[in-house]
Amino acid sequence: MITVASWNVLHRVHADNWVSDIAARWPEEAARIAAVTATVVARTEQVIALMEVSGDQLASLRKALPGREFHVLDYPRVPRPRRLPNVLDDRGEHLVLIVDGTAREVAAESFLFDPGKGALAIELDGLLIVATHVTGDERRAEQLERLRLLTASGPAILLGDFNIDRDTLAAALGPEYAVAEFPPDSIPTRPRDSGSKSQFIDHVVGRGIPVRDLVVEDVAGASDHNLVRAVVG
Repeated sequence: MITVASWNVLHRVHADNWVSDIAARWPEEAARIAAVTATVVARTEQVIALMEVSGDQLASLRKALPGREFHVLDYPRVPRPRRLPNVLDDRGEHLVLIVDGTAREVAAESFLFDPGKGALAIELDGLLIVATHVTGDERRAEQLERLRLLTASGPAILLGDFNIDRDTLAAALGPEYAVAEFPPDSIPTRPRDSGSKSQFIDHVVGRGIPVRDLVVEDVAGASDHNLVRAVVG
């Protein structure tokens, strides 16, 4: 049995480019980075998957968690400010797995037709764990097929921002995969006031291993996504 968590922490350049209310709420990005880091430091899960991690955020996490093992996918695409001046020292974007223990990295790859999304896979105690961030358009189908190939050889867990609702993800992955169900009273993983897109787009998926006790936790506005945690095994 292991505990896992998944959280899209929101890259500042994306927040500014898409006029996120999170950027308005946190005019000083250093303060938001510190809040995100404090949230992660307080977590007790053995594996924490993080999406949209800026270079500044990654440096803060590494400094605060010197005893944890970091596995990092550096995306080849570097977010470019389109509306406001850049406030980051390092605009790079990363997909990150933070592990309490020792894991073997299996794969770290951006997706073929979206260099700002991808998959990062590790093996921990014989279990394959994949962090991912999936594109929210028609490129999704090929990306999900790639995730199926990465996890086809045995028990596996997928963690991340899939940009689609649970039923759509379950249908796309197929019957070998169990997408954990949210409790009826769960808060959204991606709260939003308008639009038709689902508010539950961050998921924990099991292949050949059970996932239970799925919970969405409020992150007090540090990101536009809330944190998802679960127990595996």
